[in-house]
Amino acid sequence: MLLLLGAVTTASVQEGTAPADRLSVGVYASPPFVIAAENGYEGMAIDLWEEIAEQLELDFSYKPFPSIRTLVDAIADGSVDVAVTNLTITRKRAERIDFTHPWFDAGLRIMVAENRSAGFGDVVAGLRDSGHLRAYGWLALVIVAATILLTFFDRRFDANFPRRWRDGLAESFHSVMSVATSGKMPSRKNLFGWIGRMWQALWLVCGIAVLAYVTSSVTSVMTTLSLTSQINSLEDLPGKRVGVFTGSVAEEFVRETAIAHSSFDDLDAAAEALRDDRVAAIVGDAPVLEYFTHSHPKEAFDVVGPIFEPDKYGFGLAHGSALTRPVTIQLLGMHENGRVEALREQYFGAAQ
Repeated sequence: MLLLLGAVTTASVQEGTAPADRLSVGVYASPPFVIAAENGYEGMAIDLWEEIAEQLELDFSYKPFPSIRTLVDAIADGSVDVAVTNLTITRKRAERIDFTHPWFDAGLRIMVAENRSAGFGDVVAGLRDSGHLRAYGWLALVIVAATILLTFFDRRFDANFPRRWRDGLAESFHSVMSVATSGKMPSRKNLFGWIGRMWQALWLVCGIAVLAYVTSSVTSVMTTLSLTSQINSLEDLPGKRVGVFTGSVAEEFVRETAIAHSSFDDLDAAAEALRDDRVAAIVGDAPVLEYFTHSHPKEAFDVVGPIFEPDKYGFGLAHGSALTRPVTIQLLGMHENGRVEALREQYFGAAQ
């Protein structure tokens, strides 16, 4: 039955229900579906299309496009006849172009940089947002005031205190900071007996309190940053900027969910932005991101979280194209005889 169906389909194409001229096939490089090679293109989508074209005896040439958006636009305005890549079937796209029967089940996932830690700027911003920087400012004023007061005090009551103001201020500042940063009282002459000792003890307690506050506030902010900067699922994306591909389903998704994003033409550009911390993560097609991390083992990237927004891939054609039905029939036959699954295993391995 499939052989008969294929023969009828081929005959209908040859009889003129499809374009007689050489077909222009638009491609968008998206490994492992479309991979630019020295002598043309390869990949799962390319293999699938070329087998269909051979069965239908179609003559064609490839035309590359820099983004999904430009490829879809080219199909919609008739610049190319077929779009071959991991093209997600959506209602919005189906209003502009035709799709064949789906040939791959996919969805979106998230790629992040492994061991991403907060930088100095993040810590400062965290201290500012939590109000600790203002408190540090007041502590700095207290330290300056204490330095000046201690200088006046020692010049008045300690005959061995340096007479030059800069030397005296430096000595007093050293004493104040020793208490504030280490909680230890520097070696000083006791000029007022038990009252002096009580004053020194009180000053020591204040220094320990300052040290404890600074330490705990910085630790608290760094812990918070460590927890909030980790991305493990879709729920961790709000408040962060992510990278997406121009014209992709992921771009539409983050726009609809009000997630801050930057758009890139391809995965290499998005990955560079992720390395440079210009984005916190990349949202894209799960198989594309998984293949990228698998084929770049030296890169510190990881794909996290479950698949969300499940979707399907199909080939795109212009509305009313005579090729839509013949190509769909060939795809159905390749599903039934296991050829589509064999190609999937060739590029992604056996299903777990």
